[in-house]
Amino acid sequence: MLMPRDVYKYELKQGNKIVYAGITNDPTQRETQHRQGKTFDKMQIIGRVSTREGAEKWETGRLKIYMKNHNGELPKYNKTTTGK
Repeated sequence: MLMPRDVYKYELKQGNKIVYAGITNDPTQRETQHRQGKTFDKMQIIGRVSTREGAEKWETGRLKIYMKNHNGELPKYNKTTTGK
């Protein structure tokens, strides 16, 4: 059985700085949720829609790369290295 490709990968940005990386199946609703408590300029969809498994792998990998490039720190609003 094929897994549905219905999960979006995204980053919240404040200027050029990534303040959050995540995944969702409803970008509009998720942006609205983020606007209640997080400060950011834009929500940028990354790549194409993918399976939940593929999106989760991207999210974990994206956070590892971010941390490698930022002295081991996560983006401002991410709480864990897996996004969960």
